[in-house]
Amino acid sequence: MPLIAVNRLNLAIHDKPILKGVSFRISRGETLGLVGESGSGKSMTALAMMQLLPHGAEASGEIRFRKKDVLQMPERELCRMRGRRIGMVFQEPMTALNPVKTIGAQISESLIWHFRISRREALDRAGELMERVGLPVSRFPLERYPHQLSGGQRQRVVIAMAIACKPRLLIADEPTTALDVTIQAQILALIKEIVKKDDMSLLLISHDLAVVADMADRVAIMKDGEIVESGPTGSLFENLSHPYSRSLFEASNHVPQKRVRPVLSIARRRTEPLVKVEGLVRNYALPRRSLFKKPPVFTAVDRVSFNILPGQSLGLVGESGCGKSTLARAILGLEEPNGGSISVLGRDPFSVRGKEREEVHRSVQVVFQDPYGSFNPRHKIGRVVAEPLFLLRGEIDEGEKRRRVEQALSNVGLSPLDMEKYPHEFSGGQRQRIAIARALVTEPRLIVADEPVSALDVSIRAQILDLLADLRDKLGLAYLFISHDLSVVRAITDEVMVMSAGKIVEHGPTALVFDHPRHPYTRLLVSAAPDLKTAIKRRAKRERKAGVMVKEKTATGAGEEAGET
Repeated sequence: MPLIAVNRLNLAIHDKPILKGVSFRISRGETLGLVGESGSGKSMTALAMMQLLPHGAEASGEIRFRKKDVLQMPERELCRMRGRRIGMVFQEPMTALNPVKTIGAQISESLIWHFRISRREALDRAGELMERVGLPVSRFPLERYPHQLSGGQRQRVVIAMAIACKPRLLIADEPTTALDVTIQAQILALIKEIVKKDDMSLLLISHDLAVVADMADRVAIMKDGEIVESGPTGSLFENLSHPYSRSLFEASNHVPQKRVRPVLSIARRRTEPLVKVEGLVRNYALPRRSLFKKPPVFTAVDRVSFNILPGQSLGLVGESGCGKSTLARAILGLEEPNGGSISVLGRDPFSVRGKEREEVHRSVQVVFQDPYGSFNPRHKIGRVVAEPLFLLRGEIDEGEKRRRVEQALSNVGLSPLDMEKYPHEFSGGQRQRIAIARALVTEPRLIVADEPVSALDVSIRAQILDLLADLRDKLGLAYLFISHDLSVVRAITDEVMVMSAGKIVEHGPTALVFDHPRHPYTRLLVSAAPDLKTAIKRRAKRERKAGVMVKEKTATGAGEEAGET
């Protein structure tokens, strides 16, 4: 008998259908992977299982947990179930955590509520949970606040909160999105170890097929609120039958067709670099420890040197805190270095003034990781895209300004009619295109792309990578591509730099660095990156050894099986 069985679940929000006949089951100790694009209904399915639906939502069907229908439970019983019987790891830890409460108070809160224990005892257990998720109290006191932790550390705190009451089912909604490969590997290993040790069931929601293939016993693929295909992980991925499933799989291994070959010609190497960085140093003063001593210094970028040539795509990889973003801000002219030199188009961006300074800045533009966060929600897209054109004030009139915005939107596959819309009217992939259009509007020579596809689905990611490669071929752009996703860097860049503790520890042609890494840190990054094909082979071999039957063919079959239970 399964721990939880979802049978013909339908969900509508203000009469708009969201889920349509969703059926699946999760047995005790089993991990089910739920995959699909944004908007496919993955997260809404999880929220329905917890009955944390938004206002105006109406659900029908059946969600049977331990013989009881969750949809029919009164609120008092649901409160006893949430956290105690079903725990949830939310996608964005900073949103899930209360910024004005200490991490100790937040972990102990559910323990106090469910078990009626004292605050002192709850804090003691919170300390044990922190130890278990790799955050020893000796180094990470319970009195810390969420903003005092890194992204990976905050995710561990959220996991500690979810497992505090030892629930029977753990729901993990995109638990590693936007994390570095090394941190991602640690978080996934932690979840796997907890699920196995506590004999939990796990619903893993992700758009990363490699992660799902490595973690899940069975997989269900969602599209437009329906499960189109499901079955044991290895046999499912080896015998995909639905066109949407095959398109997802192909997008996960997508490499842009139009690209400059990795080996740059001798002639190109002799051209004057767009950007020349020599011995760059950037320090930050830490809090003063004594009134009579100088404050200690943290070196974020330590004697870094490299060149970016016209038309070159250079990758920059490394874990959070290694200095990638600090280096990018220095190139953009936003943070003046403490030592070394930066030359953009032969000029120092920190010493030029007036028109020369504006010319340097408009030749280097940036695409941010979160486009929605970088847009003013009250401004129409025409104004958003036109923002960088203040660097050309006095040089172009309103007609030329509008022409440039229309051309930039057309270059990224959008319509000039979109100028009259607001940011909230676009999907995540479309907003990323708008961010690229804004970077193109000044006709730059170099674009700094800071994690431009980290939070996008595999199919949208493939479209954006194709777009970036196409723009490079058509407009002769150069890129500094910052990412923690090694598969993306491999697909889009000619050369790659690996950064650790503020230093460039390895630099060379992308394929050579990733296929034959020399530095121990590079080898660690490469080994930590999930590989879809390897994970599928390993999972399929395990299934054949265990005698798992061939996959369930369709969502209908899965629904009938859940109904029989």
